[in-house]
Amino acid sequence: MFRNQYDSDVTVWSPQGRLHQVEYAIAAVKLGTATVGLKNNDYAVLVALCKPPSELSASQRKIIAIDEHLGISIAGITADARVLSKYLRSECLSYKHSYGSTYPVPRLITTLGNKMQTTTQRYDRRPYGVGLLLAGYDEKGPHIYKVEPSANYFNCKAMTIGSRSQSARTYLERHLATFNTCTKDDIICHGIHAIRSTLPNDELSKDDGASQLMITVAIVGKDQPFKVLTDEENLFYLDMAKKRGATMLSKSGRNDDDDDTPPPIAEDKPEPAGPRDPQVAVATMERP
Repeated sequence: MFRNQYDSDVTVWSPQGRLHQVEYAIAAVKLGTATVGLKNNDYAVLVALCKPPSELSASQRKIIAIDEHLGISIAGITADARVLSKYLRSECLSYKHSYGSTYPVPRLITTLGNKMQTTTQRYDRRPYGVGLLLAGYDEKGPHIYKVEPSANYFNCKAMTIGSRSQSARTYLERHLATFNTCTKDDIICHGIHAIRSTLPNDELSKDDGASQLMITVAIVGKDQPFKVLTDEENLFYLDMAKKRGATMLSKSGRNDDDDDTPPPIAEDKPEPAGPRDPQVAVATMERP
């Protein structure tokens, strides 16, 4: 109600215990184009949707290489992402110069989280308005990390951020059990199908949506340094995903998000006396 009284400074808490500047930074991530990260036993893949701001300009880079063993995909303010990518490169170079090896991915994420958290508690700074998906590979295998503007970071099996990312998250959840046994080509195709589900319906109707995608794909893994695929390789995997799409969709069934049929009206029946589903109880629990 009186949000404008408490959002001028990042160190000012509202009566509800919220930092509105941090929430504004998180909202900026939701306005960016979607990006997807997923992994199997040997590879980690980033797929980002690229949309130019106008027909007369080229799209900005959504995937940034950091070191030979990791890279990031961004959603939000690109200028903030360049600052963080420069910091990550500097940390990787310093570690390699000091120890002669690549920076372990979990330790690098911890260092990045500490840097981003500092901006949420100083009055002369503002939170970074960008979300990151980091794909890396080290001696412990492939990694996918999600980093939020609030400095929270999560080790994920698959994740998506950006605009309309809920549809992609639904696709990833449905196929999560098959990712570990997928080949490199299959895991890339899954990423393309996930990013395709974030498109509006009018764009999906154009040639099944596959040829209309403007994406950037990057991969890192076992015996595979971090590599951003070329436009020719992107088209190759787009065609492959289009051919395999019918098989994947037939296994997963129809997407509930695309179902326009209204649900049947349930009759008024008394609720059973037994205990509720614990997942439903958690989902409907109100905050104190």
